[in-house]
Amino acid sequence: MGTYHPDSNTLLRSDSILENCDLINRFAAITQYVLETTVYPRENECMRELRLLTEQHPWGFMGSSPDQMQFFLMLLKMIGAKKTLEVGVFTGYSLLATALALPDDGKVVGVDSNREWYELGRPLIDKAGVAHKVDFREGDGIAVLDRMLLLPLAGDGLFDFAYVDADKQRYAAYHERVLRLLRVGGVVAYDNTLWGGSVAMPRDTPGSSELDRSVRDILLGFNAAVAADDRIEACLLPIADGVTLCRRVK
Repeated sequence: MGTYHPDSNTLLRSDSILENCDLINRFAAITQYVLETTVYPRENECMRELRLLTEQHPWGFMGSSPDQMQFFLMLLKMIGAKKTLEVGVFTGYSLLATALALPDDGKVVGVDSNREWYELGRPLIDKAGVAHKVDFREGDGIAVLDRMLLLPLAGDGLFDFAYVDADKQRYAAYHERVLRLLRVGGVVAYDNTLWGGSVAMPRDTPGSSELDRSVRDILLGFNAAVAADDRIEACLLPIADGVTLCRRVK
């Protein structure tokens, strides 16, 4: 029987079969096991093609992870989402995952300042037969959200689910706007909230760049604010680079 101990990690316990590997290799082995066992065997063909295409992009590291998208696919179906929002689209890999999870009359609004990146993945969104569910809007994320908030029904909650994977420096600003656009009971997910684990490490950890230190500081503040926000129920998941789920309760 698995047992929880607050001072240890069950996945990386010392008596693990991987006890001779270093920490990074252990995590890599676990991640690969998850991918090969439950993700890749059921991965939609168009999702696979777009994932591989994204990995070849010079900025491919900005793409969402396939295990994370599998989780979102299930989550969206579990909450019965029909109208969703995505801030930060890149090549559209997560946008495609969302569109596949939505019912035929569902809609995902994707916001990004770079249409060129989105156009790379759009043919695979078409190929998957879900283009009619996608509403891409080019522009600054804050400006687009502000325009949405002016709509007559914005106060009633336009969306069931939102995914924010844009500039981390403005996560707090996105949070205030997205919550107002989300229905009570709806869920918003923020990506990269562990930032390579840096939020749990000293600021001057060897090998960290100035950007890493800056984003780490921003996310420490954001994570603390989310944890204290009484408008939501929050859960920080150690999946991919950290995903914070927030369910709006008021």
